[in-house]
Amino acid sequence: MASQDELQQPILNSQPSHHGVDARLEKILVDTQLPYFKRLRLASWIEFMLMFKLAGPAVFVYLINNFTSMSTRIFAGQLGNLDLAAASLGNSGIQLLAYGIMLGMGSAVETLCGQAYGAGRYEMLGIYLQRATIVLVITGLPMVLLYAFSEPILILLGQTEEIASAAAIFVYGLIPQIFAYAVNFPIQKFLQAQSIVNPSAYVSAFTLLLNLLTSWVAVYKLGMGLFGASLMLSISWWVMVVAQFLYILKSDTCKKTWTGLSSQAFSGLWEFVKLSAASAVMLCLETWYFQVLVVIAGLLENPQLSLDSLSVCMSIAGLLVMVSVGFNAAASVRVSNELGAGNPKSAAFSVVMVTLVSFIISLVEAGVVLALRHNISYAFTPGKIVADAVSDLCPFLALTLILNGVQPVLSGVAVGCGWQAFVAYVNVGCYYVVGVPLGCLLGFTFNLGTKGIWSGMLAGTLMQTLILLWVTYTTDWNKEVEVARQRLDKWDVKETKVVKT
Repeated sequence: MASQDELQQPILNSQPSHHGVDARLEKILVDTQLPYFKRLRLASWIEFMLMFKLAGPAVFVYLINNFTSMSTRIFAGQLGNLDLAAASLGNSGIQLLAYGIMLGMGSAVETLCGQAYGAGRYEMLGIYLQRATIVLVITGLPMVLLYAFSEPILILLGQTEEIASAAAIFVYGLIPQIFAYAVNFPIQKFLQAQSIVNPSAYVSAFTLLLNLLTSWVAVYKLGMGLFGASLMLSISWWVMVVAQFLYILKSDTCKKTWTGLSSQAFSGLWEFVKLSAASAVMLCLETWYFQVLVVIAGLLENPQLSLDSLSVCMSIAGLLVMVSVGFNAAASVRVSNELGAGNPKSAAFSVVMVTLVSFIISLVEAGVVLALRHNISYAFTPGKIVADAVSDLCPFLALTLILNGVQPVLSGVAVGCGWQAFVAYVNVGCYYVVGVPLGCLLGFTFNLGTKGIWSGMLAGTLMQTLILLWVTYTTDWNKEVEVARQRLDKWDVKETKVVKT
């Protein structure tokens, strides 16, 4: 058994190689000769290093990407309350539909790439990346029709003609973004599975600056209004995609996992579609949940005020929840890598640590929101009426942030384990059987308006979080290691058949 000095030395000084999963955590967790609290301290230190190496840059990437989109809505808000409502509806009512589908289908790559990387099957990652891109690009084609006919669709859903018309103009400029999503999410998951996140952070920071500059020119200098703001956002996403792909082509760290374009990417596409579909359903149901809140709020007596106040709250929530989404990525990568490497105790320990850290951060975020509740909306729009409405909703926003300190992390665990199909059923029941109907009942029948709708949504989120907590707590991690091995063997056999033919 290793001595204390032998354990501490590599923890403090050694650096894991570019490829492979660090085995030190599992060695410490299984070493029963060490005192319990000593083992806990050493394991926590290693996990913190591994977690923040992933979560830190991932949080930055998601925050910057969200702020890039939010800055577009800020430019729209400065044009007037109608433009802010239109941008909010276009973003939450149409854009998030494509975002949810693409991100959801991309999570299949996250499961497969993460577990394959942990198992040392590096050549499989590049094939998964190419397959996912092909599937997502094809999926994006019918979405163009949705964007093109967004105005009548929004009117059919009960929105006013004035808001729907303005929202459609905003949505038209987002059509190129559909295919940027289709390429970006597989690339992002491919890199994250290898714990490569810093390059994406640098690219995202540059993209934000580019979007601020081009949006200012398009909106204020060229007078392109809502269409110009959204078009510049689409261009910024394509810049991000190209920069990340160039990194994959030129970087030495991706040489083992990216070996070039391959015809194997076109084989087994239907199997990949089925796997991606389960992932899409899970993530879409989560992404669309609060999107439904915005759409329903547009049916209230004063839809413009409701949409404006919700736009501000959802923008703030979206920005701050990106911290938890960063930990979602960390949880997914850590769990999938450890399962692929055959380390059940490390996978379980990672779940506990990531969830605890994310929850503590969410409590701090909620406190900050409550402290700034009376002034927080002025960053989006100068109207005092909107500011008062936002202040009134901030307690609900704070509760949302606290729940979202745990829920996205548990979703990341589910992706890392490949539980997407199960979680999809949980999401249907909690969100759409309980949350949405309860919100409508409180909002319309009991005349609680936006507060009632949001209360119902919170009830659904709480139920889903408690179920996932229980499932995660009772998980047999040794069994999950075996499931991961069987999954990779299944896909490996298919690769071998393709090569032989």
